Amino acid sequence: MSKWAQSIWLILCGMLLAVPAAATEYAPAPAYTAAADYRLGSGDKVKVTVFGEADLGGDFQVDALGFIRMPMIGQVKAGGLTAHDVETNIRTALADGYLNDPRVAVEITTYRPFYIVGEVQKPGEYPFANGMTAQTAVSVAGGFTSKAVTSTIYIRHLGESTEHKLSATDGTAISPGDTIRVDSTPFWDVLDVLAPLAGVAALRYVVP
Repeated sequence: MSKWAQSIWLILCGMLLAVPAAATEYAPAPAYTAAADYRLGSGDKVKVTVFGEADLGGDFQVDALGFIRMPMIGQVKAGGLTAHDVETNIRTALADGYLNDPRVAVEITTYRPFYIVGEVQKPGEYPFANGMTAQTAVSVAGGFTSKAVTSTIYIRHLGESTEHKLSATDGTAISPGDTIRVDSTPFWDVLDVLAPLAGVAALRYVVP
């Protein structure tokens, strides 16, 4: 082994030994539980049924301002509300000069997507599905790369500014709008730092 290679190897070993063991802090974090508690947001889609008035119902998407736009009554507040709250809003609007004792049902048909970045095969935006967990989210994104830390992930819930370090298992629930980050192992972090240095050092043996 050349002196240059020995030096790089010693630096690599030293940096790896200097990396502190990651603390396993599976911080509690709010997660999607059931549609009854779910707060609607931009990108969610709902099906509205007005019994006896088929023309007034249909499929609607919550816009960027948190509203759905319906026939006859126009925009209805939905962002930050549960499906039951939206039913009440629609019922109140229809009863205000349009229908006597309207009966309304609101069903969530499509949840806003989740996002996954970092060391997965296909980072990006994906549709949320009921019962989604950390393990299924990673599978949807093509699985871990060879550089990934496979035991933990980081999740930032919609509207939050901090990440939660959680177990990358079926025991970790994913919520609509979550951003998931998969870290690389310390070994690959060190190699990424050394790779440019190794390239420069190699030129010393090529350039006369």
